[in-house]
Amino acid sequence: MAVAAVHGSACQTASDSRDYRGDMRRLVQDLGAYARTLQPGFLVIPQNGHELLTHSGEPSDTIVGEYVAAIDGMGREDLFYGYDADDVPTPADERDRMAAFMDLAETNGVQILVTDYCSTAVYVIDSYVQSSQRGYISFAADHRELDNVPAYPAQPFGVHGGDVARLDSARNFLYLINPDAFGSREAYLNAVRGTDYDLLIVDAFYNDTVLAAPDVASLKTKSGGGSRFVIAYMSIGEAEDYRYYWQDSWTVDPPSWLAGENPNWPGNYKVRYWDAEWRAIIFGNDGSYLKRILDAGFDGVYLDIIDAYEYFE
Repeated sequence: MAVAAVHGSACQTASDSRDYRGDMRRLVQDLGAYARTLQPGFLVIPQNGHELLTHSGEPSDTIVGEYVAAIDGMGREDLFYGYDADDVPTPADERDRMAAFMDLAETNGVQILVTDYCSTAVYVIDSYVQSSQRGYISFAADHRELDNVPAYPAQPFGVHGGDVARLDSARNFLYLINPDAFGSREAYLNAVRGTDYDLLIVDAFYNDTVLAAPDVASLKTKSGGGSRFVIAYMSIGEAEDYRYYWQDSWTVDPPSWLAGENPNWPGNYKVRYWDAEWRAIIFGNDGSYLKRILDAGFDGVYLDIIDAYEYFE
């Protein structure tokens, strides 16, 4: 779906002096504060955007304490596999730079969740072992679309029947946010219920309907016994034209906060995430995206497109 030209240069010229990284940190911090007011202990896990951890964006610099205190975990894609292409080892220089940030986060009490994109058996096992050796939790996704439960390995890495009461006690996770291949809502839920992962990252919606609280509650027990966390995926750096909040009129008269379409993911559009109107869509009121997630009983949120600041910089 094409959107009309979006107020481009005027807005960007007016915003040239913005602290785009600071704006993203504030969004995550404010979102977390709102959620924990309503649900103490609610988990906030941004994905990528690891340079937000420090003042200069270098792993040798001091951390931004307010931001680090606001997050419980941090996701990182392609750390060991998938950076240049799926099922290809990540170049050593890129891996080591990212890992320096991941280690910094772990040192400051932030649990790392790694998603590698690989399908060759030896790469899958190596991905899990490398993460485990560093104290990270990981998932080896054999589909970039995150639309399946991988057949290999047959059981999650480090599988166990105990309860998962803290994020840092999880040994593995499943990242499955596209349920289209399952054919029906119940088939999708049954497939996820039937897994033994310690933590689930799933979309809060099936088609256009948010998962009901009983559905979410039913996902919180592993198939082999023991409790687990169920985390809702939510993009805060892009608007998605298949979400409930999208208005058809935006195709010809887009709001001022809507920016360019992501060429790799049609239907996803960068947003001026500091804008009050976008922030109100995401959190802070009873009609917001986050309030729907809270009402459904999720244990936390997995925040995507944290690195949207790169687009505006």
